[in-house]
Amino acid sequence: MKENSLNFPRYNRKKVFITGGSSGIGKATALILARSGADVCIAARNQERLEKTRAEIESEKIRIDQKICMMTLDISDKEQIFHTILKVIQDLGGLDILINNAGATYPGYLADLSDEVWENLMRVNYSGGVHVTRACLPHFIKQRSGHIVNMASTLGFMGIFGYGPYTASKFALVGFSECLHQDLLPYHINISVVYPPDTDTPLLHEENRIKPAETRILAGNLKVMQPEKVAEIMLRGILRKRMTIIPGTKNYLINLLFRFFPGLVRSIMESDLRKYYAKNPI
Repeated sequence: MKENSLNFPRYNRKKVFITGGSSGIGKATALILARSGADVCIAARNQERLEKTRAEIESEKIRIDQKICMMTLDISDKEQIFHTILKVIQDLGGLDILINNAGATYPGYLADLSDEVWENLMRVNYSGGVHVTRACLPHFIKQRSGHIVNMASTLGFMGIFGYGPYTASKFALVGFSECLHQDLLPYHINISVVYPPDTDTPLLHEENRIKPAETRILAGNLKVMQPEKVAEIMLRGILRKRMTIIPGTKNYLINLLFRFFPGLVRSIMESDLRKYYAKNPI
């Protein structure tokens, strides 16, 4: 283990499965967990990136018998999910924590976005998380313990110009998580929903290439977080069994402001948009 590396001893020997684990927040989380002694399995679509990330995670192990594994998985493929989860539980020798981190986005003007974009984002960001969760439920219910973490976004509690299909998919995931929390109370299974702001990940770099100008105006004042910091805050929240985890002080304040004064937040955003349109009439 690298000297002074962040780690959480309470995760030692915990068995964790992370979708979207080959990069970004998923990768950062897997590295911290490996340094903490957890058995970790990561999943993603890109085989080459998975193998590279797995090697990095292996180098952070602190126990000889610590298990680090990977699964090639497209979470939009329902049949593939159920077969993969069985293999994950078998390879890890159980499962304590599921982190539904995999996701996709495609910003653009609502009228211009294709049906395929709308359907794909709902299939990946919502249905994918639902199917992975449901595949793990029999195991969690049988052992009467476990923790399910769903990765939402700032756009899981408020909408922003250019993110119609993405925001809809994250709102759906949040609603599912709220119901799931109550459903699983008798089985002592915990639920957490994470609401990160813009984070320095390959996904953000991709969406920055195609963001509408209006989206850039609204997002311009928000500081981009590093995936390691988001992972750290998330892992602390999981240990505290928090259902709502909001990384970033400014992000947390925006959440509070929107919750109690939604009209004010909308007014501020619309004012910025009106200024933009005054200079750039359609």
